[in-house]
Amino acid sequence: MRRTFSKGGVHPADSKLAADSAIEVFPLPQRMYISMSQHLGAPARPLVQKGDKVKTGQMIGESAGFISANIHSSVSGTVAAVEPYADLAGNPVMHVVVDVEGDEWEESIDRTPDIVRDITLTPAEIVKRIADCGIVGLGGASFPTHVKLSPPPGKKADCLIINGAECEPYLTSDYRLMTEHAEEVLIGAMIMMKALGVSKGYIGIEDNKPEAIRLMRELTSSAYDGIEVVPLRKKYPQGGEKQLIDAVTGRKVPSMGLPIDAGVVVQNVGTSFAVYEAVQKNKPLFEGVMTVTGDCMDSQHNYLLRVGTPFEKILEVVGGIPQQAVKVVSGGPMMGKAVSNLSAASVKSTSSLLLLTDAQTRRREEGECIRCGKCVQACPMGLEPYLLNKLARAGRMDELEHEKVYDCIECGCCMYTCPAYIPLLDHIRMAKADVMRIMRGRPKK
Repeated sequence: MRRTFSKGGVHPADSKLAADSAIEVFPLPQRMYISMSQHLGAPARPLVQKGDKVKTGQMIGESAGFISANIHSSVSGTVAAVEPYADLAGNPVMHVVVDVEGDEWEESIDRTPDIVRDITLTPAEIVKRIADCGIVGLGGASFPTHVKLSPPPGKKADCLIINGAECEPYLTSDYRLMTEHAEEVLIGAMIMMKALGVSKGYIGIEDNKPEAIRLMRELTSSAYDGIEVVPLRKKYPQGGEKQLIDAVTGRKVPSMGLPIDAGVVVQNVGTSFAVYEAVQKNKPLFEGVMTVTGDCMDSQHNYLLRVGTPFEKILEVVGGIPQQAVKVVSGGPMMGKAVSNLSAASVKSTSSLLLLTDAQTRRREEGECIRCGKCVQACPMGLEPYLLNKLARAGRMDELEHEKVYDCIECGCCMYTCPAYIPLLDHIRMAKADVMRIMRGRPKK
């Protein structure tokens, strides 16, 4: 039976236009811009300076704290600059700029196509290798994976869930990984299960990806003991950690809680593949699969893309921006970020460039709330978005905290379903940030 989460959710059109487009290797540009802030937490400290020679896979940024991650060069060549450079929102972020010269890899990386199945490292060695290789969550938040695999004292996981839902419309990079590299994804899951000391793993896949479900079931029926493939009914935002845990296990993550509070660790399909490459091939995370798609495009693509590739170069290779396109989004249409600076470069978690037309992006004129309750029915966190919106506009912070605005996962279901076209999420997101700032500023008891 297909499972799903218990509260809310919406059903946007799939629009998986690039689902049948095999992964292509993207050509190397002449210059790469590698950000030192590609993860949640403290930016990495640059280890190189202008004029240095670097190899593909060489560490060029060192983790600067407990929640931080190493950064590796995605190309070989000469460091042209170590300086702030604008990210996709136009904000200055420290980058290492490399002029590309050939493609000379670190000798320690296993570049053979052979699949390495035997897991020889101990749990502690696995976590260290993952940290050394700069692996982060590739489902959106970019949380350092080695931290997630090291639960704090008093917390213990009893299972691992691999997120293969890919519930956002248009995105197909995870699907292509599951169909083209299914075994590596499963080995990555087994590696993380060993690191966590758990014997049970799940891979949740929405039922609009039947080929991925078939392949994973075929493999787990003969090997990979302990991993269960769980078909999920298509519903957004099933890829959210709390929703996925609910759908797969029936457990509820408490308010203000984390998955580990429910005894679960969740990792993305792309992360599982990156873990395989790090632990079995000693390959740092410096490239990933990225979808380039849109209804206005003549062709759809899934690229194996090196980190630090400028967006404008990607769009140039696919034939430029179509005349009908008025917005470029990094990520999906529900939770992605509009790209205001096409000179910005890809980072580890860049999953998609989505080109949207005027008809797809133009906001309708806002009307009056008609108290229909659709936003309440759609909210996967059981909140009352219409009320949070009213409190946010009135600046009533105490009441917003009482109504648990901090539990909002910013999925956009409320805005998607509102017949009055009220920008509910815009106001709720800003109010949530204010409330969280107030809560963090209080003296600790």
